[in-house]
This record gives sequence, structure tokens and C-alpha cells, in this order.
Amino acid sequence: MSLIDYSNSAWSLLPALLALLLAISTRRVIFSLSVGIIVGALMINNGEIVNSFTHLKNNVLSLIYNEEGINANNVNIILFLVLLGILTALLSVSGSNQAFANWAQQHIKGRRGAKLMAAGLVFFTFIDDYFHSLAVGAIARPVTDRFKVSRAKLAYILDSTAAPMCVLMPISSWGAYIITLIAGLLATYGITHYSPLGAFIEMSAMNFYAIFSIMMVFIVAYFSFDLGSMVAFEQQASKSSIQETTEQNSDHSTGSVRNLILPIVTLIVATIAMMMYTGYQALNADGKPFSVLGAFENTTVGISLVVGGISALVVATICILVSRLIDVRSYFQSYTIGAKSMLGAITILFFAWTINAIVSDMQTGKYLSTLVADSINPAFLPVILFILGAGMAFSTGTSWGTFGIMLPIAAVMAANADPALLLPCLSAVMAGAVCGDHCSPISDTTILSSTGAQCNHMDHVTSQLPYAITVAAASAIGYLVLGFTQSALFGFSATAITLTLLIFIFRKRNH
Repeated sequence: MSLIDYSNSAWSLLPALLALLLAISTRRVIFSLSVGIIVGALMINNGEIVNSFTHLKNNVLSLIYNEEGINANNVNIILFLVLLGILTALLSVSGSNQAFANWAQQHIKGRRGAKLMAAGLVFFTFIDDYFHSLAVGAIARPVTDRFKVSRAKLAYILDSTAAPMCVLMPISSWGAYIITLIAGLLATYGITHYSPLGAFIEMSAMNFYAIFSIMMVFIVAYFSFDLGSMVAFEQQASKSSIQETTEQNSDHSTGSVRNLILPIVTLIVATIAMMMYTGYQALNADGKPFSVLGAFENTTVGISLVVGGISALVVATICILVSRLIDVRSYFQSYTIGAKSMLGAITILFFAWTINAIVSDMQTGKYLSTLVADSINPAFLPVILFILGAGMAFSTGTSWGTFGIMLPIAAVMAANADPALLLPCLSAVMAGAVCGDHCSPISDTTILSSTGAQCNHMDHVTSQLPYAITVAAASAIGYLVLGFTQSALFGFSATAITLTLLIFIFRKRNH
């Protein structure tokens, strides 16, 4: 069964754009994704219904099982979601979440402190974006609820620190993946005057969107700088009573902060240890010496998250048994409650994965990568690649896919136009990919940040968008300056000045 080639046609954008526009206008995510999926399947199969149905069936099945066997990565992510849902339910029913909220009320002074705490946890959980969004959501949600911070604000804090921090850190699943890609590009172009790690560190310093996204989160947390729909969400939260899920199923008298901290610390330590172990196994199989960076480059994130989740669940169970917090019936009921709480996220994730496969078959990324003409002034390359990377990640819902497609394209364009712009162009692609990922309703990180905050998915998308666009506008100016001056310092300064001016203008309008 041959598929129609849309790699040179703007029609390749239709399924993704249709799903995105419908999701924003109707706020019905599953319906919108379904329309995009069906339209895409019909387009690439020339409108033949039977072939389209077969194609869709194969795509959906491949999410769990393909020619190589079980799709371990997807299955492990789903298992981790279920495990974290159960862990969260156990922490709630045992009163541990409430105990932590009570402790936080005594030690964290006000809404500002709660938001800064949620933002600051990224410096401990940057190893993976999925892990950060879900784990920090579980820790911070009782506290932000207690201080009447909206779930939309928490979701924004989770999402806008997750990918930006991961993409900047060499010791993370993102950093390892990007360093591997960079190593291949440096070898291709015979560049030996800096190592892949050295190139990554220089690129991180020029990743203006990621750096200033994190800064924006702390500005928003400290100054209560609200834009767009976030204003209404924050006002609604400040007027409401403590949100329901903080009080649900909680035993106020017997809960213990220790019984929350121990499972969460176990989750972090066990996940990192398993990432090191699976990385070591891969290095050993290839006959390579062990190194921390090498282990992260070759780690298996999915199974590491599952092992971390199981370990945390075991520790939480031991804490409950030792403290005699709940009866056996309530304990096992928590498994059902926790698993059910993740069904919505898992459903959206399945649909997002399916439309990503359709978008891949439509070759949307390949079409977007051909839009840049060869005759442009090389100084414009960084800002053009930033915008193009953002558009591709927005349309496809994947930063990693954008890295894989756009980094080689950016490298060849820079090598042919001006080799001095190689690292700035690669940095611009990385920044654009994270920006598009933040704005896209079909991004898995966006979905999991909504899940971690237990926030309506489209509420999160629409409330985060103004912040992402603001930082993106400032970053675009920075990349324009970087392209013309070839100075990372000038580009950084231009981004900082532009963002400061935009914040000042928006704050003045809001008041």
C-alpha cells in the first residue's frame, strides 16, 4: 500500500493545523485530534476508506506493538503514568499530601513562596521532562492548592521549566540525545576544534528561549505577572476555597510529611540509578568505558521511570504499613482511584501519538524544512531557523523529532553560508523546538504538565501561550542580533532588553 507523497506540498500541514485550530476553538481535545487523524489518513491514502482504516489500525497498534516487538518506550511511559497515579492516590488517602500542605503553610509564606517552591524544584528533577512534570506536580500540588494558586499556573510552572531546563543540561535525557546528534554533525563536517560536549555547552549559552523561559517563570512566580486567561484563572483560584483534591480522602490527623518525602526521594534516586545502570549496560555491550555523560547518552528512560515508580510505590506501602495509616481495603482502593485518575491523560497521549504518526507519514517536517530559500542573507539564518523550528514542533508536537530533522538541515545551511554561524544556527533550532513544544496542544510534555497539575488540558494550553509568545518574540530579536553580530553576549542582551520592555508594557496595561 503506497502512500501519497506530500513532502513538497503545503497540504502536508492540513491535518496538524486542523487538529490544532479545532482544539483551540472547541476546547475538545479528543474530538479535534480525531478529526486531524481521520483527515490525514484519508489524504495519504487518496480518500480510500478501507486503506485509510487499515493504515490507522496499524498506526494505533504500533504504539504498543510493532515489527520489532513490544513498543517498550510507549508502554513504559503509560506504566509510569499509572504508577504515579497510584502513588499520588496513596499519598492522598494516607494524609501525607495534607501533612505536607500543613507543613508548607507553616514554613512557606504565602502564594509567592508556593509558586517559587514549585519552580525551584526543577533544579533537582531536570533529568527528564516527563519525570519533572509528573513528580513535581505530585509534590507541589498540595502546597499550591493550599495557597490558592490556580492549577493553570502550576501547569505553566511545570511545563515552562521542564523542557527548558532539560535542553540546557548535558546530564539529562534531552542533553544526552542532543549531544549524540551534535557528535554526528561535527564528524560529518570534520570539525575538531571543540568536542560534542563543548559544543553543547556553547549552544546552551545561546539557547535564549530556554534560558528566558525559566527566568520568566520566576518573574511570574515572584511578581504575580499574569497574562491573558491566566488572570481569570488566578482570580478564580484566589476567591475559591482550598481545591477539592487536596482535601479528598485525606486523614488530617495521622498523615506524615516523612511519608511523602521518602517515596519522592526514592522515586528520584531510583530513577537516576536505573538510568545510570541501563546506560552502563549499553556502553558495556558496545565495549565502551563507563562515564556519566556516556551513560545518559545511552540510557533507557522508559524502564528507568518504571523502576523508579515501582520503588517509590514499595516505599510508600512500607511507610503506610509501619505507620498503620489506612486499612487494607482503602489501600487497594487507592490503586483503582490512582489508575482511573490517569485515564484522561493516557487517552490524550494515545491520540497525540497517533496524530504524530500521521504527521510523520504526511512528511510535514520535510515540507517545513524546505521553506528556507538558499539566497537569503546568512545573518538571518538563526532567526529563520528559530521560527521554522518553532513551527515544526508546534505542528508535530515533538521537540525531539524537530531536533532530528532540523539540526542536520541547520548544520548544512550554516556550513554552506557561514561556518561561524554553525553553533548559533543549531542553538536557534533547539530554542525553536522547545518554543513550539510549549505552544502545541498535541505535545506530550504539555499533556503531562496538565496531568501533573491536574489541570484541564486546554486551560493549560491557552494560559501558557501568551507567556511562550512573549519569550519567543524577545528570543527572535536576540537571534536576529546574534546573526548580524555573531556575538552570544549581544544576542543575550538584546533578548533580555526586549523581554524587559515587553513585561513593562504588559504590566502597565494590566494596571
